[in-house]
Amino acid sequence: MHYDLVIFDNDGVLVDSEPISNRLLAGYLTELGHPTSYEESIHDYMGSAMHRVHDLVEERTGQRLPADFDDVFHARVFAAFERELKPITGAVDVLERLAADSVPYCVASSGSHERIRVGHRTTGLDRWFDDERIFSSQDVGRGKPAPDLFLHAAERMGVAPERCVVVEDSPLGVQAAVAAGMDVYGFASMTPAEKLAGATRLFADMRELTELLR
Repeated sequence: MHYDLVIFDNDGVLVDSEPISNRLLAGYLTELGHPTSYEESIHDYMGSAMHRVHDLVEERTGQRLPADFDDVFHARVFAAFERELKPITGAVDVLERLAADSVPYCVASSGSHERIRVGHRTTGLDRWFDDERIFSSQDVGRGKPAPDLFLHAAERMGVAPERCVVVEDSPLGVQAAVAAGMDVYGFASMTPAEKLAGATRLFADMRELTELLR
């Protein structure tokens, strides 16, 4: 099928941020008295908006995270991004090909606008994404697995949901794309393929995506 819009998740699909973010999130939650391993952070929070962290901690412990939790966490993440963040291998090649073929694309991420832009600026991906191609869960108020973000991106880009394909690496993201009525290609690099059940197709190397989209 020829798609009229390719919607990329950001963290773990375009930028290799998930190991950094989840290492820091697990450490910060543990520091605050909510012991969390890196593996637990991946399982519980990968692909989700920040409100899920607050909601799950309160649900499990009855305690609220500090009011400045998001600000402190993001400051740590952004500092680590400056030192460590790289684009996903093959992502630049895919973007170059889409641009050369005039295929519309955008990014729709659970992360904040600031997080998306810091990651793109640090890795040089900002050249591929102007403001009109960037969508965040901040825009809709409800993150994945709700379909709201993907539907919002499709509407803003002027494409019907059934003509879109989403590139995702998290179970929550796959669920959101399916709920939006879109095809979804599951990037099973960091996430085991069996956890991306429901994906239209699975692939493990971003360099494969150009051929898959054809």
